[in-house]
Amino acid sequence: MGTDQYHEPPSELSADTRTFARMCASLSEEAEAIGWYVQRISVEPDEVARDIMKDSLGEEFKHFSMELEFLLRRTPQWREIAQGILFTDGDIVEHGEASEAAAGED
Repeated sequence: MGTDQYHEPPSELSADTRTFARMCASLSEEAEAIGWYVQRISVEPDEVARDIMKDSLGEEFKHFSMELEFLLRRTPQWREIAQGILFTDGDIVEHGEASEAAAGED
């Protein structure tokens, strides 16, 4: 079993922490796959192949979103900060700074 996702000895980590690390690794892999599909779609000349890739891209979006929600449900501070940034209009950095500051006040 690979342990390159761990920065501490896996045997010293709780089961919850190992699950969290696996989900973080999966989230990163989905983000990477999304980037690959976007690149492939942008250069693929065959319309049918592009359509198939776009369908696959939708699956990656779904997987990324499910993994992110899993992590947010288990990390209240992350969820609180994310709620102040995601699905808002305006300056992303300003929302980020305000959300982080507000979460730090708890």
